[in-house]
Order: sequence, then structure tokens, then C-alpha cells
Amino acid sequence: MSEMKGDVVPTQKIWQVIAASAVGTMIEWYDFYIFGSLATVISPLFYPKGNDTLALTAYLSTFAVGFVVRPFGALFFGRIGDIIGRKYAFLVTLLIMGGATALIGFLPTYAAIGLAAPIILLVIRVLQGLALGGEYGGAAVYVAEHVPDEKRGFYTSFIQITATLGLFVSLAVILTVQNTMSKEAFSAWGWRVPFLISILLVGISLYMRLRMKESPIFQHLKGAGMTSATPLKEAFTQWKNLKIVLISLFGATAGQGVVWYTGQFFALFYLQSILKVNATSANYVVAIALLLAMPFFVFFRRALGPHRAKKNNDAGVLARRAFLHPAL
Repeated sequence: MSEMKGDVVPTQKIWQVIAASAVGTMIEWYDFYIFGSLATVISPLFYPKGNDTLALTAYLSTFAVGFVVRPFGALFFGRIGDIIGRKYAFLVTLLIMGGATALIGFLPTYAAIGLAAPIILLVIRVLQGLALGGEYGGAAVYVAEHVPDEKRGFYTSFIQITATLGLFVSLAVILTVQNTMSKEAFSAWGWRVPFLISILLVGISLYMRLRMKESPIFQHLKGAGMTSATPLKEAFTQWKNLKIVLISLFGATAGQGVVWYTGQFFALFYLQSILKVNATSANYVVAIALLLAMPFFVFFRRALGPHRAKKNNDAGVLARRAFLHPAL
């Protein structure tokens, strides 16, 4: 299967698209994960004192809220991306995520404003979850719409790395900040620095994304009037499209999501909270594991083999087309 052979994107341009998309997505994952990476440090600061276990549980529940609302962000911003363009959806999600993360860096603790602190924190997590929900899938689609069908899996695998890379960068920033100050200073105010660094990172990503253009496939479809006016209705009320959504969700995404987050975040929490491993040492252990794991996203994509990869890519094209226009 092939799409618009006349609109072949040069390889150099493809890598520029991947770089711009991956950097922005990685920064949004960094923003999202810095919250979880600092769980044992921050949780006592935003909940009543006297029960650290309850505080950590409440904090992790707030962390989980970001995942609960992610599908709604995907639906909302995905629709924006399908109607007005990927670039504008990217800019909105980036600004929401960056602004929400910076707010955590300035947010007063429970000791200063009482119950308002955890409530505001919860609202911020909702905003982060919505933004990330619209960002991650949009980035994969944007890259997929620039690359040849037979290499779609290979090129989009670099977007899949961004989640792991975002967690790695969050741990690296935490370790760097921790090593520049005492443990007491970090617990008192130093934990805010990784959140505030996000302002600089978002600025860099915003500059890169303002220079991006819409994908040739989307421009072609929009110019020909072939994009769907009601993509959500057509995706979820027509069985042939809904079947693809359900297979993608429960056949692939849900399982790997549970394994990934259990393996990464629960391992970090378990090391620090149950085994009482020094926070710095625990961060080093998980960071090294993440660094070793990242190349396998691309490795296993190549291990599919050309024939199976081509078949999987064709299915991905059909899924994307179903959302853009059911007649394609």
C-alpha cells in the first residue's frame, strides 16, 4: 500500500520531523513523570502530617488521575488535530503541559494553604493528563504521515522511545539537582527546581514546533475536502472502525502499559518506600535500567522482518485513515 507517491518526503526532512516531534513529546513526558519520580519527597508536603503512608497513597492516587483523564485528552485534542491540524494541537498541548508543570514548582504546600494545596495539585494533574493524552498519539500520527508506508513502524518507533526517555531525563535532572545541595535543602525547596526547569525546556520545544508544517497527507486530505467533519462519531459508532480501536486498545496498548508502568514506577517506589534504599541510589538504578532499555524499541521493530512489518504498517494506515475519513 502506498500513499500519494508524488509527495515523497526527503529522508533529511523526515529526521527533522522526528526530532521536532520527539523532543517536544519527550519534554511533555518529562513534565508528566517528574511528578511521579519525586513522590516520596513531595507527598509529605501536600497532605496532613502524621501518616506518611496515607500521604504517599493519596499522592499516588493523584498521580493516577493523570492517566485516567488521558483518553479524554486523546479524544479532545485528537479531534482538534483531525479538524484544524496536528501543529496547532501540538502547540496547545505543549503550553498546557508546560504551564501546569511550572505551577507545581510555585505551588504552596499544605503547611501554607491547607487543603487547597492537594486540591490544586489534583487539578494540575488533570490538565497534565489531558495534555499528554492529546500529545502522544498526535506525535505518532504526525510522524507516520511523513514517512513511507514500508518504514512507518521504524520511524514511529523513535516516538515510542520518548516516554522512556522522558522518565530517564526526569531522573537525571533530579539526581543533578540533588547532588548540588544537601538532602534537607532538596526536601525543603530544591524539589521545585526540576519543575521550574520545564519552563526552559518548553520554550525550546515551542520554538521548534512553531517551525513545523502540517504533514503532506493531512494537507492533501484537507485540500481535497476528504477529512471527516465528525471523526469521533465515525470512529466509535461504526463497527469496522470501532473494531480497530478496540483491538489496538485491548490487544496491544493496555497490556504493555500495565507492564511498563509497573516495572518502572512501582520499582522506584518499592526501592525507596519498602526496601528503604537511598533515594539517590534508587534513581541511579532505575535510570540505568531505562538507558539500557531504550534501544530495544527500535531493535524489536527491526526484528519484525520486512514482510510482517509491511503488513502491520498497512493496518496502521487503515486505522489512521478510518479516523480521518471512513471512505478511504
